[in-house]
Amino acid sequence: MLPRDVISAGPLILRPPVEADAPAIAEACGDAVTARFLPGLPWPYSVEEAREEIKRAAMRWEDGGAAFAITRDGRYAGAVWVSPPDHWETAELGFLVAPWARGEGVAATAARAVTDWLFDRGVRRVELQAEVENVAALLAACRAGFVEEGRRRDAVRLRDGRWADLVTFARLRGEAGARTEPYLPFFPGGELSDGVVRLAPLTVEDAGDFHRMMAEPSVAAYSVSPPRSLEDDERRCRYTGYWWVSGQRIELAIRDAASDAFAGHLQLMEVAPPLGQAMIGYSLLPGFRGRGFMTRAVRLLVDWAFAATPLHRIVAGTDAGNLASQAVLERAGFQREGLHRELLPRPDGTRGDDVHWAVLRSS
Repeated sequence: MLPRDVISAGPLILRPPVEADAPAIAEACGDAVTARFLPGLPWPYSVEEAREEIKRAAMRWEDGGAAFAITRDGRYAGAVWVSPPDHWETAELGFLVAPWARGEGVAATAARAVTDWLFDRGVRRVELQAEVENVAALLAACRAGFVEEGRRRDAVRLRDGRWADLVTFARLRGEAGARTEPYLPFFPGGELSDGVVRLAPLTVEDAGDFHRMMAEPSVAAYSVSPPRSLEDDERRCRYTGYWWVSGQRIELAIRDAASDAFAGHLQLMEVAPPLGQAMIGYSLLPGFRGRGFMTRAVRLLVDWAFAATPLHRIVAGTDAGNLASQAVLERAGFQREGLHRELLPRPDGTRGDDVHWAVLRSS
């Protein structure tokens, strides 16, 4: 059984919750973001529910687990809970952060402190799960030293009836548990813009526009991916934050800065940190062509990548017949490097040559 300790973690104090925490717990759990990512909580959430939760926290301790209130400067800031360690000395950890304490590293600090505390008390492995769309929780797991181990598809059911995927993380006793930051940092302010085009993360709200664009004949003609359903594209858009946090890729909507209309799609993918290389790909709706939108978008992304990441090379591939795409790359500073014969599968079953391009940090 775990001792009911008080843990000091920098500016945070973690202690068992008490009756006086009930109003703050009710406010934190009644928050829309909390409700979105913790679908098992009652909704709406009352002070009486908070009092019941404090009783359940006491029972968790009695059952061999742990339940801490996170406090900062004496004020409730969130919670961390731990399942009883199993036969293999493995425990699962979860957390929530109150709205007034978000964006200040509370979850990562608390999760790291409780995990270290568990290791000191004989636990061998600590697991953590976060919904694939919960970018804040994914970041907290990485910053608390957890290592991603995989995904559980359709593992949790949300309030609206939709099934969602969970990303699994773990730390092992004896590992360094180093804090890790995304290889691809987020844009300052959440977007890039030159006043004409705006690049913002692709979201599920963009799925319909994205789906229609990919089905447009002039776009589909150069796509190497098989046609997808709207449901497939919605699922893809739900993964964009996870892909960014995990350093796999960046998926962006290109928007008309004046009207905010969806104009196209731009991605940074095939990220290879040992090589310092990544690839870009893009598509643009017909109504926005011939106005320099894509050249501007590519330049914005390339300039940001060389300024904000360790990338040294950004490459691109174009079908030999896609002269418009090649012109975009030339205007954006890319140089032609070679030809890959019959690399690109086409919708009609033939294969096209791939013209390979690159731009270097020093260019």
